[in-house]
Formats: sequence, structure tokens, C-alpha cells
Amino acid sequence: MPKDERVLVIPTERFRAAGYFHGFRAADDTYRGAVLDPSTFEFRPRSEVETQPEFKQLIPYVVLKCGSELFHYRRGAAGTEARLRSLRSIGIGGHISEEDARGDDPYHTGMMRELTEEVAIDCEWKDSFFGFINDDRTPVGSVHLGVVHLVELAAQRVQSREEALAEAGFSPLTELATRTDEFETWSQFVLAELTRV
Repeated sequence: MPKDERVLVIPTERFRAAGYFHGFRAADDTYRGAVLDPSTFEFRPRSEVETQPEFKQLIPYVVLKCGSELFHYRRGAAGTEARLRSLRSIGIGGHISEEDARGDDPYHTGMMRELTEEVAIDCEWKDSFFGFINDDRTPVGSVHLGVVHLVELAAQRVQSREEALAEAGFSPLTELATRTDEFETWSQFVLAELTRV
């Protein structure tokens, strides 16, 4: 991560005006449009906004699912977010950079860049919008807002491309739901939601 990397944020007051929540929220089109409105997007230095709760960094959180199994991994030492190391995760993604604004849709461009940087998918897949995650109880959560995508895979043909994604593989959702204490809070929220749908 460049020290002066500028990342995509929205004002936290914008998020609160759209409808504050804690945990997971399935998003209708109105809520999604309010939060992901490009007219509210700003790019600010990551070094500043990591400690400024008046802004929410928008983070794509892509969950890979094949049948009844989910892709998961342990966050390795190579990851940029030290506060999450050694925890397990079902989410692929990261910050949207100012460089992603070169495309028509900086959010989608950044989401696809993050996905292809972190994993290689060698099968057909379909992406759908799943919802949002918010957790203001932690220092990490207070400055981030997760945007959850569910990718349905035709086969379990996924390879990690980064050391930050250690011990990667697929396991049944029913098994992962019994091990939630091993996972970061965002994954816990999504696992709980997936067991309900």
C-alpha cells in the first residue's frame, strides 16, 4: 500500500441519513442507491481516514459460494490490516483506490480489481448484491462500511493469489457456522445471515 494512497470514502453522516444499522443489512434499491451514490464519493488519504470516524471507507466484501460451501481463509501476516491478522474470513476485497476512478464506475472497477488481485477464478460465476455490514464497536469497523457481494461459482476452482490469504479452501456453510469464533466480525455477520436464507 502506498503511504499516500487515496481511498474511496463517504461522509458517515450520509450513511446515518440513509438509515443507521449495526451488523448486516440486506439492502433494497433505495438504500443501496443512497449509500453508493457517486455524487457523495470522495478520495482521501488512507493514513488519515483510518482514524477518522466521520468518514466511512467503502469496502467490497465478496463472498464466494459453490453450492452449499463457502470459500474461506486465514488472514496472513502479509495483509495490510494488522488489526485483522490471524482471523479467518469469508470476504475477499479491499479499499477502492483513486486510480479506480479512471473507469465509469469507480466502486465496481475497484471491486473487480480487488477480486482479481486476490484470487484466480477458473470457472463460470455470477455476482449478486447481498447487502451491507457495519460494526462501530471496533476501531476497524468504525471507519469502514462493508458492501457485500455474493458470487455463485459453477465449480470450486479458486486459487489464492496472495500470501495474505492463507490456508484457503472451501467448507460447508453448516460447518463454518459452528466455528464463528475463529472469524472476523464481518464474516460472523454474513455467516449468520447466510444460515437464515
